[in-house]
Amino acid sequence: MSASLRTTAVAASDTDLLARTADAVRTAGAALRERFGDVVRHRTRDQLMQALAVNDDAALEVLRPRLTSLRPEAGWVEDELDGGALPPGEWWVVDPAEGNVNHLHGLPEWAVTATLVRDNQPVLTAVHVPLTGETYTALAGAGARLDGRPLRVSPTADLGLGIVATSQARPDEDEEVVRRVGSSITAMLFDALVVRTSVPATLHLLNVAAGRIDAFWQFAGARADLLPGALLVTEAGGRISDAEGRPWNPQSESFLATAPGIHAEAVATLSR
Repeated sequence: MSASLRTTAVAASDTDLLARTADAVRTAGAALRERFGDVVRHRTRDQLMQALAVNDDAALEVLRPRLTSLRPEAGWVEDELDGGALPPGEWWVVDPAEGNVNHLHGLPEWAVTATLVRDNQPVLTAVHVPLTGETYTALAGAGARLDGRPLRVSPTADLGLGIVATSQARPDEDEEVVRRVGSSITAMLFDALVVRTSVPATLHLLNVAAGRIDAFWQFAGARADLLPGALLVTEAGGRISDAEGRPWNPQSESFLATAPGIHAEAVATLSR
């Protein structure tokens, strides 16, 4: 387990808080599911961005009052694309429509996430996938679960037998990051069994925590993309680091989550 995600005790109040957070993301997911359907093409990027914002607002109308009532003193991260460390105290890090572009294009890979961060440590997270009805939860020190059933990462110990995944760089990403993504995919195509490339990052990390895929990596990235999956993978027995194998935190320039048996191989591949 990463030192940044290690904990020594679980408060009973946090257990109850996680259950209520899961209820909130499920309700927000239901609101987005009602909006899911036909593909609507947008002629300009401004039109697309406006449609994305409307989806976000539909989920936030549910999430903001519910989560605020649970932790009135907690701060609220307004922009799910933000990165870096948070100020001291408690903060809700929420992605109201993770995979929002997929939602607008009639694709099934989207979710609603809410993570409580306490003094820059993720305490609990809930991720709901409305089209499957699945809810993934994790509580620091108490494990990760899918609809109440414990999750464990894959026992794979050979990268050559592994299914790995990464997420596409954002359209406005720095050119150096885009090129690094491309070269890392090429390296993994040589070393892994199967390489999957798609958005959003959180859904890949759910699959790592559930043992369906063996590794996920990403360069750059926002807190809301990575914190839910980082806690889920850690609590499911996986390893997280940056791409060079160093301890990961939200200020890191890269991210890697793996089954323990292939972590060293994955770092070596990404470091080529």
